[in-house]
Amino acid sequence: MSRRSIPVALTATVALALTACGNAEEPAGSETTATAEAVTIEHAFGSTEIPAGATDVVTLGWGSTEAALALGVVPVGIEAQTYAVDENGLLPWVNEALAEVEAEPTILPATVEEPAYEDIDALDPDVILAPYSGITEEQYDILSEIAPTVVYPEEPWTTPWRDVVSIVGESLGMDEEADALVAELDATLEETAAAHPELDGVTVAAIWDVGGTFYVYKPADSRVDFLLDLGLESAPSVEELDTGGETFVYSLSYEETDKLDADVIVNYASTEEEIENFLAQSYAQAIPAVQDGAIANITGDQLIAAMSPPTALSINWGLDEYVDAISAAVDQIG
Repeated sequence: MSRRSIPVALTATVALALTACGNAEEPAGSETTATAEAVTIEHAFGSTEIPAGATDVVTLGWGSTEAALALGVVPVGIEAQTYAVDENGLLPWVNEALAEVEAEPTILPATVEEPAYEDIDALDPDVILAPYSGITEEQYDILSEIAPTVVYPEEPWTTPWRDVVSIVGESLGMDEEADALVAELDATLEETAAAHPELDGVTVAAIWDVGGTFYVYKPADSRVDFLLDLGLESAPSVEELDTGGETFVYSLSYEETDKLDADVIVNYASTEEEIENFLAQSYAQAIPAVQDGAIANITGDQLIAAMSPPTALSINWGLDEYVDAISAAVDQIG
């Protein structure tokens, strides 16, 4: 699996900051940069004031862990994930960042129905960050009794990766560092898009056929937003066929897949066998782009997770392989 390196300037900044954040002998977060002054963050459930001097951070959901680490802050507690992870519930790029500085934060149980309140409370955090999560208002109220808590700006599971970085940076009093991080990553994406002009203006639909359900991802989903960053455009049929459901995805009847008109289909699948089974189905072959062979099969849980949603650390982790697959599909447009 290809891995693009973080730009040199960013690598040096992050390495220097992380080195100062703690190690295996010291609690993670014990030497992180404290918030210089109180900040107020607006979000879906109101606003949260984070006091000056906040150092101990707990990260929940997706992306906030990576944003904190990329900004040089090792959280005292990281919520485990359940997809594409190791035995400890950590994604590979998070593992790599922690190993780099020999940091061992507490790994909190993954949220299923609700956060691990007691485990979070035991860490006595200064702030809880969950800008890309499914935290409910009731859960937010409970978490806020433990520490100031920041959630998503509008809808659950839809915060763009840039906003995740910005919200984490603002919460930690590191606005300028967050802006610099986003600029570095944007430069990488711009360079990639410039190297692949064939993607510009191509319409795309992102799908996953799994467990007997055919899912289509909406433009509000971060993986679609990332495709648009590369110059692609969301196919009008994606919104025309929207059956409702979640803000970021809907299920489409197998009888209607022929209406999913897009230049290219981006298909997510955990294994090659899953792809073969999908392509063998009549409802798959009914999709115009599949008939043309203009389908990019994004295969393997880790590569899928790297871009679904992309994060401050994962963007560089699988970008080349991801874009190469899409470019090959574009070459097959009929």
